[in-house]
Parts: sequence; structure tokens; C-alpha cells
Amino acid sequence: MEASRHTFLFADLVGFTALTEAQGDEHAVQVAVALQARVRPLLPTYRASEVKALGDALMLFGEDPVNGIRLGLRIVSEVEADATLPPIRVGIHWGPAVERDGDWYGRTVNVAARLCSAAGGGQVLVSDRTLKAAGPIPEAEFGKRRLHWLRNVTEPVAARLVSERTVSGGAMLAGASRRFAIGFAR
Repeated sequence: MEASRHTFLFADLVGFTALTEAQGDEHAVQVAVALQARVRPLLPTYRASEVKALGDALMLFGEDPVNGIRLGLRIVSEVEADATLPPIRVGIHWGPAVERDGDWYGRTVNVAARLCSAAGGGQVLVSDRTLKAAGPIPEAEFGKRRLHWLRNVTEPVAARLVSERTVSGGAMLAGASRRFAIGFAR
């Protein structure tokens, strides 16, 4: 019997440790809480749930890889719209995982977390496995396929940066304020 597949998304604020050092713990807590307040209301729309908050990071879970990718793009857009938040990076991977007492474990979870670490500020890095499972996403634009050697993952993981597709006149689909080009990190 094949294990069921799930979509895992990690979102992490870039430069949070430096922000904490420069502005103190109380400010850091305010920033982390502001991030959570921006992201949590989005979850029902994308049929996702929060597994846990890890300071300035969130681990999110859903069944549908399309909704996971759309959620990742929306999180970047939401954080970008809030001048009080530093840039965020997102990693997404789809596959089997094991649930215990509300938490998730396994290679799929590890790869999603490592893809998040490999992404730059304002970027959504999605594994090719996830993109294949998702199929076409008309409102998304896909960057060049690249192999990523992720820490403590034995084989390289093929992944692409995903951004919201622009329409004529430079407007974004799904309301994003700016499109991030491949390799851009603020």
C-alpha cells in the first residue's frame, strides 16, 4: 500500500537573527507575531493548516500541491505588502510523510525545510516533484530547473523558483505587488 502524499511548506523570514540582535527580543517577538497574523487567515482559503510556528518560521501542511504553491506565492505577496516585515522565503515539497501527535516527519518534510533555506528573500522554491504533481498553474511562472545539493539530503533535488505570472502592463495576477526574478534576493 502506497503512503498518502502531502504538501509541506516552510516559510522563514530572512535576516531575523540579525534583526533580533539589532533591535532586541521584544521587537523580534512583535515581528514573528505579525508574520503569524498575516499568514494564519490565509490557510482556510488554500485548504492548509499550520503544523507549528518556529519563531520567525512557519511549517504548513496541505494535501493539494496546487494550493500549496498558490499559498507560497500569496505569503510572499502578503509579507512584501507589510513594510514592517523583513523579506520571506518559502520552500515547498510534496510526498509521503509520517504524522505523530500533530507533527510531521520524514524526507518530504526535511526537503521542504531545506528548500526554504536555499531560497532567497521574496522567493518561492518548489521541487520538481511538487510541480509535476500540481500540473499546470496558469497564474504561475516557473524559473529554470536547477539541482540543489541540500544539507544532509543524499541526492540533489531538482527545483524551480516560482513567481506570479505578469500580465500585459506589468500587473500581477492574484494581486502581488512585484514579481521577483530568478536569483533576486533583497
